[in-house]
Amino acid sequence: MPRATNAPASRRRRKKILKAAKGYVGGRRKLITSARQTVSRARLSAYRDRRRKKREFRALWIIRINAACRLNGISYSHFINALQAKGLEMDRRALADVAARDPQAFAQIVTAVRS
Repeated sequence: MPRATNAPASRRRRKKILKAAKGYVGGRRKLITSARQTVSRARLSAYRDRRRKKREFRALWIIRINAACRLNGISYSHFINALQAKGLEMDRRALADVAARDPQAFAQIVTAVRS
């Protein structure tokens, strides 16, 4: 009985890894072992950083809102607390956008929250 090698399936597996390693430099693109390691590490980083991106953007929005609040004479924590007390439902992304693009409108929001 002839020896079975399962060549088509293993070739497909290798081609899938080498296709994912397209654009890498040197042996990372051509050699299956280093390509497999590099692709694995790249996928791990992509998975981790999809979650990290959300954290980083929220931190950026908070920094922008805080800077705009300080220009209007109120701290970030007092501003957010007053927003919630007034029942104004604005998320940090929208607030940061208003603070960066339209400082007069943000000043009006601060005065509405203070009164």
